[in-house]
Amino acid sequence: MSKKTIWITGGSTGIGKALAIKFASKGWNVAISARRAELLNELSNSYENISSFPLDVTDKEKCKEIFNEIKNKYENIDICFFSTGTWDPKKEKDIDVKQMENVFKVNFFGTVNSIKAVEQYFRDKKKGIITIVSSIAGYRGLPNSTGYGPSKSALNNLAESLYFDFKRYNVRVCLVSPGFIKTPMTDKNDFKMPFLKTPEYAADQIYEGLVNKNIFEIHFPKSLTITLKLLSFLPSKIYFGLVGKLTKYQKK
Repeated sequence: MSKKTIWITGGSTGIGKALAIKFASKGWNVAISARRAELLNELSNSYENISSFPLDVTDKEKCKEIFNEIKNKYENIDICFFSTGTWDPKKEKDIDVKQMENVFKVNFFGTVNSIKAVEQYFRDKKKGIITIVSSIAGYRGLPNSTGYGPSKSALNNLAESLYFDFKRYNVRVCLVSPGFIKTPMTDKNDFKMPFLKTPEYAADQIYEGLVNKNIFEIHFPKSLTITLKLLSFLPSKIYFGLVGKLTKYQKK
C-alpha cells in the first residue's frame, strides 16, 4: 500500500512545521510550502519523507504550478492543509487600510489561491480533505483586531460555504480554529494569552481531528474555545460588556 500524502502551506514554522513533523512521524509523505526556502530545506533535510516546495501563496499562478509539481512527485494527494497567515498587532490598533489589505491578501486570498489550485483535482478524485486554518479571532469581533479578526471571520464563512460545494464530490472541507499557540506570530503579542499551548499540542489535536475523526471544525484547547463559542451566542450588548471587561478595553 502506497504512503498517503499531505500538502501543508505555512510549513516553515509554528503549527505548520509541527504538523509536518507529526505526519512524517506517522509515515506520511509530506510536501511543505512557505516563502522562506531555507527553513523548509532545513526541515526536509532532517526528515526523509518531507519535501520542500517554496511558495508565496499570494501568487495564484505559482500556487497552481507548485501543486502540479507536488502531484507529479506523489501522484496521489490525500489532505491539503492551508495555514498561511500574517499578523502585526502594532498596526491592528488603528484602521490601517494598507495593513488590512495585506492581511486579507495573505490570510484570506492566499488561502483562496491555494484552494483554487486543488479544486479540480479533488472534484475529479471525489475523495480527500481540504483544510482551512482560521482562528478563535474569527468567532466575533475583538479589540485591536481590525484586519486579522475580519480575515479569519471571512475564512470561517468560506469554509462553511465550501463545505456544501465539495460535499457533492465526497470531499471533506475542514476548519481548524486554534486558540493561543506559541509561534513566531503570537510572540508579537503584548498581552497575556490564556491557555497558551505548544505547536506540538496543536499538531496532535489536528492530526487526531483529520485522521481519526470526521468533523467539520477542529478547535482547541476546548477550555478556551467552548467558552468563546458560548460568548458568541450572547446578545451584542452583553457580549461587548463582557469582552470589554475581560480585555480591559478602554475608549481612547
